Amino acid sequence: MPKLYARRRLSILATLTGLLASVALVNSPSASAALPTPVSAATARGYLAQLTVATENRTGYSRDLFPLWITISGTCNTRETVLKRDGTNVVTNSSCAATSGSWYSPYDGATWTAASDLDIDHLVPLAEAWDSGASKWTTAQRQGFANDLTRPQLIAVTDNVNQAKGDQDPATWVPSRSAYVCTYVRAWVQVKYYYDLSVDSAEKSALTNYLASC
Repeated sequence: MPKLYARRRLSILATLTGLLASVALVNSPSASAALPTPVSAATARGYLAQLTVATENRTGYSRDLFPLWITISGTCNTRETVLKRDGTNVVTNSSCAATSGSWYSPYDGATWTAASDLDIDHLVPLAEAWDSGASKWTTAQRQGFANDLTRPQLIAVTDNVNQAKGDQDPATWVPSRSAYVCTYVRAWVQVKYYYDLSVDSAEKSALTNYLASC
C-alpha cells in the first residue's frame, strides 16, 4: 500500500509539473530580455566610488584592435546571437542571418522588422574602453570585451541612434528615452567596474547625478 501510494503521488506530481511547464510556456515572453540585467543603482553607486578617475588617452587606438564578431555557436556570430536574443519571433537562415522578426530599440522606443535597421551597440564603446585602460590589454582580452554576452555590454538598437552615440560617454550622451537612462548608466558602471576601466571627471560627475535619480 505505501508503494502504491508513492507511485500515485509521483504520478500526480508529474502531471502537475507538466501542466505548470505548459502554462509557463504559454505565458513566457516571446523574446528574451534585451540586455543582461545590470546591477542595482545602489550597487552601481558603490562600484562608481571605487573606479579610478583618470584623464583619457586615445593614442594608438584602432577598432581593428578589438576583434569582432566572433563565432558563438554553430554558424552564429556575436551580432547574430544578439539579434536572436533581443528580437521577437526571429527567423534565421542556414548561415544564422535573421530573415524576419521584430526588434524594439530601448534607446529610442522604435520598433524595426528588418535586421539591417539595427546595430549592435557596445554600451561602453570600444574607443572609450581603449581610452580608459584597454590599451594595456592583450588582443584576447580586447576580443573578450568586444564580444561579451555575459555583462550588460551588447544590445541591438536603431542603427542611426548608435551612430549618433559614437564613442561618447554619459557626460555627453545617454538614451533619448528617459525611462531607459537608469538602466543604461547602471550597465555602464557595471561594465567599467568589471573590466577595471577608469572614468574621467566629467563622466564620473554625470554618472553620479544620473544614479542619484535611479
